[in-house]
Formats: sequence, C-alpha cells, structure tokens
Amino acid sequence: MNGTIMSSEEVLDVFRSEDAILDGHFILSSGLHSPVFLQKALVYRSPAKTEKLCRALADKVRNSDLGQIDCIIAPAMGAIVPGYETARHLDVPYMWVEREDGRFALRRGFTLDQGARVLIVEDIITTGLSVGEAATAIRILGGDVVGCACIIDRSAGKADIGMPLVALAEYEVPAYPADQLPDTLKAIPAYKPGSRGLA
Repeated sequence: MNGTIMSSEEVLDVFRSEDAILDGHFILSSGLHSPVFLQKALVYRSPAKTEKLCRALADKVRNSDLGQIDCIIAPAMGAIVPGYETARHLDVPYMWVEREDGRFALRRGFTLDQGARVLIVEDIITTGLSVGEAATAIRILGGDVVGCACIIDRSAGKADIGMPLVALAEYEVPAYPADQLPDTLKAIPAYKPGSRGLA
C-alpha cells in the first residue's frame, strides 16, 4: 500500500493530544447513549492535525477498491471539515448536504451530475444513520454512491451502513438504547454534544 499509513492507535493519539476523547454520559447523534464521546471539533482546531488525518484517509481511499470518485459529499455539519480536506487530497470536487425540512438536501447552488460516482465522507460512524440519509439524498439526485470514508468507526466494523466503508481507525465504544442503560450511566446526567437536531 502506498501513501500515508496510520494505525487506529495513532489516530486515537491525535484525538488524545487535543483532549477530544471525553468521558461521561452522552447522547449520540444516533440517539444511543455512551460513556465516551469523540469531540472531533477539538481536533479540527489544529489545521496540521486535521490535514494529517485526512491525508491518511485520502490515501486509504486511493488504495481501496472503490474505483473512480467524481466528487465527495459530506453530511453537515460534523463532516464538513474532513469532507473538504479529504477532497483536497483526492483532488476532486466537494459539496455537502444539510437538513432542509428534516431531510438532507444539496443547497447553496450545489448540483450533481447524473451518474456521478460519489464518496460520502463522515467524521465518526456509530450506526451509519447519517450516512444512510445522505446516500438517499444523493441517489434521489441521480448520484451513484460508491461508498463511505470516515475518520473513526466507533462500531469497529459492526455497523452495517449498506455500502463499502473505508475507516481510518476503528475504536469500539459501548453504546446503549435509552431503555437499556447500565447503572453507571443511569447515575450520570446525560449530555448531547452533537449537532443533530440543531435549528
């Protein structure tokens, strides 16, 4: 394999260096509850560290079996930064989908060519819910979703996102439905740090 290679531990070390692995009781964008939250926004404060991660992700995509990529589309808002930076390293056009009336849509004058081979770039994947919603929007517009690339797969390969996934790192973190919380989480107030549901 050519290009930049980063192990899962090296990726997590970047997050640790920015104190971006938080402990507590968090409600994830998927609706699941977890004792760990990966606050990627703290990593994005460092352009150099963000560039390092996305260069490695782009190299991993380039050496995958996904084939030709015509453009990258990222779900807003958490993946806007890594989507852009990964597209820059792959030298392909970049856009993002954002919520309009509760559903992902291309706005801001973005248009997609019919049959364009699209790579979705995400930041952190737990269940792949946002990826699936983005893929639906892209397919409605006539795009061909070839797969997804992400910085960290919190499911460690267990999430079925319905398409090929290229993850820079795997980091298995427990996540629970609201009605199946362990006592340790029940004893801590829940905090929702993500962007899903923001107006």
